[in-house]
Amino acid sequence: MKRRLVIRFNAPVILTFALLALLALLLGNWTDGATTYRYFSVYRSSLSDPLTYVRFFGHVLGHADYDHYMGNMLLLLGPGIEEKYGHRTTAHCIAATALVTGLVQFLFFPTTVLLGASGVVFMMIVLSSFTEMGKEGIPITLILVVIFYLGGELLDGLTSSDNVSQLTHIIGGLCGLVFGFSIKRHRSR
Repeated sequence: MKRRLVIRFNAPVILTFALLALLALLLGNWTDGATTYRYFSVYRSSLSDPLTYVRFFGHVLGHADYDHYMGNMLLLLGPGIEEKYGHRTTAHCIAATALVTGLVQFLFFPTTVLLGASGVVFMMIVLSSFTEMGKEGIPITLILVVIFYLGGELLDGLTSSDNVSQLTHIIGGLCGLVFGFSIKRHRSR
């Protein structure tokens, strides 16, 4: 009896995110960055412009180039997060992290532009360390992730002057902490 190879769309939220970000990248390349700036970056703009609100979320789909895109893809952590917490929760966590990082950028950094999903990646790094939170106590992996990943970003933010938004990484990680503890509290009821 032959077994058929079946390809499954196993993580629809993550796969859709990755495809949308790839389309945004290709569109940005095709328009020489114009669409990336207009739709997939967040920056200070008029609150009367409807695209301002689109950019609060859409900036996580925008990437400067293919290397930036690949460095921000959620394909390693995302499917496990989506399997553990479900499609809806995963989508809500991504959208909330995008909104929070977009608002922080908009409010506190009026002269710079933010694009990319690194805040979402850091949210997922921290959230993935909550997989054992159903048991009593705090997993040591959570403590180590906070120390090494978020502590490293804090240190980099204080000592380096590159184009990487360490604050976005930290905010994404803090979102992961909030979501992880909120999900645990909600599920333990």
